[in-house]
Amino acid sequence: TLDKETQMQQVTDPVTREVIKNALMSIADTMALTVVRTARSAVIKHGMDFSTSLFNAEGLQVAQGLTLPPHLGSMAPALEGVMNAFGDDVEPGDIFANNDPYEGASHLPDIFLFKPIFKNDVLVGWSCCIGHQTDIGGRVAGGNACDNTEIYQEGLIIPPLKLYAKGELNQAVWRILEKNVRVPDKVLGDVQALLAAVRFGERDLLRLVDDYGLEELKSYMTDILDTTERLTRAEIELLPQGEWEFTDYIDNDGIDPEPIAIHAKVKIKGGEIFVDFDGTSPQAKGSINPNFAYTKSNVYAVMKCLIDPAIQSNSGFFRPFNITAPEGCFVNPQHPAPVAARGLAGFRICQTIFGAMAQALPGKVPAAWGGGEIGVSWGGYHPNRKAWVYLEFANDGPRGGGPALDGADGLAAPILNMANTPIESIESEQPLLVERYGFVSDTGGAGKYRGGLGIEREFRLLAEDATFQLRSDRSDFTPWGVQGGKPGTPTENYLNPGTDREEKLPGKTLRQLKKGDLYRVVQAGAGGYGDPLERDMYAVADDVEQEKLSAEYVRREYGVVVDPKTSALDVSGTEKLRGEMAAANN
Repeated sequence: TLDKETQMQQVTDPVTREVIKNALMSIADTMALTVVRTARSAVIKHGMDFSTSLFNAEGLQVAQGLTLPPHLGSMAPALEGVMNAFGDDVEPGDIFANNDPYEGASHLPDIFLFKPIFKNDVLVGWSCCIGHQTDIGGRVAGGNACDNTEIYQEGLIIPPLKLYAKGELNQAVWRILEKNVRVPDKVLGDVQALLAAVRFGERDLLRLVDDYGLEELKSYMTDILDTTERLTRAEIELLPQGEWEFTDYIDNDGIDPEPIAIHAKVKIKGGEIFVDFDGTSPQAKGSINPNFAYTKSNVYAVMKCLIDPAIQSNSGFFRPFNITAPEGCFVNPQHPAPVAARGLAGFRICQTIFGAMAQALPGKVPAAWGGGEIGVSWGGYHPNRKAWVYLEFANDGPRGGGPALDGADGLAAPILNMANTPIESIESEQPLLVERYGFVSDTGGAGKYRGGLGIEREFRLLAEDATFQLRSDRSDFTPWGVQGGKPGTPTENYLNPGTDREEKLPGKTLRQLKKGDLYRVVQAGAGGYGDPLERDMYAVADDVEQEKLSAEYVRREYGVVVDPKTSALDVSGTEKLRGEMAAANN
């Protein structure tokens, strides 16, 4: 009798496996394009806050579209919640929905849809799409407020259920969703976009079944997962072996003023990685808690950046990871902890793991990125009492300085594939005017390779009034530098700057605004990499000429002397000043 591995070798070959692997990835990407082309809301069609994937019959992820890395490991737990709830009650034509963070989903604004795919009444696999909705009901428009204290305040909870049963829409669920959100046209339109995507996923996967046969395709999907696991373990074995620890902080949760520590110990042993979050602060009162599935997903996203990018994002990639956290700690909160604004926590989890890996891989991991942690929403009513909601996450934050390059200005964090909403779209669809959008000089952390510049934006309210919600961070704990690079600059938020009503806003804020009020945000600048005195003086002078840095700033931080009027570089003056600064540092 042949063992299982020998049988697999007899029915699969590497070339066919590669063809099928790429076909599965192409299907997931086609699903993603379907969402972009058919979604109604800015947060999905412009911001790209969604993901697509395919699973085998057992609920193992076999492909993810080129979408959002922090969703990498968050879809399988949501499907597991569906499979646990329904067992064998899965039939052709069914489509399941789930947004319950305590049944495998992520947070309430993220609605997951899963379509079981059958061939001749045999389950082949599942297509999945997740999309962040503009509104999900609850006490604050946009469903992303920081100051909720239990999940019931955050919006409509959709436990695993059948949105479609044998091809028939569950009208009751549809009407409940319609009546519990402020902008049903956008929400229902986006859900229809997700429905179109999972149906396209079904169509294309069944074409693969026709091409290769049901049993052969199932064997190859298993082989793809096993091959990914082997490749991942081989890459991990090439990493330095040992243990490294790092702690990063969130300023506060918007309720309790105390900072929140995220502590991680990363251990690499052979072909496995162990990540332990023991030492992390207790779960927060406010809504920035991440559920544990989202915590693990962000760990996967970081490690995906540090090993061979050609390795596929599937369940085989997850197998070498052992991730633990005490129940009730910040990264593993227990019901009914609120989790709506957990995206902020995801950023800090990633930066904590990167901080540990910067020690494991000195000279290879860049400094912490800035910005990108700002989520804002406005909600109100037009004169005809029709609701409007605008939700955006600032996805243009600067990147940290790296081993060979400056941090990019205005580029999304390395664990994001998201984008900003175009100003033209904002102003044409919402009662908002964008008055300023640009880089802020002197905001990147100094280094041999400087951090990227922070970005400022100003929004003026044109409606009579609105509820304004802000989720931001890095005001107290700025993005860290590495290898002697300096930290970035803090986030700053203002209401009506430059007027007698100017007010500096806390990082987590819920306010009622009136017509004409102006909100200004200055994102945190990214951390620098390496000793600032080693930065090429001509590169510094070029930054001054481009108005990215001021002459006063570069003299203080880089020891470079530049004429503030002509931007001319004083070489001898620079060499003298740098010598004095180096001597003082020693």
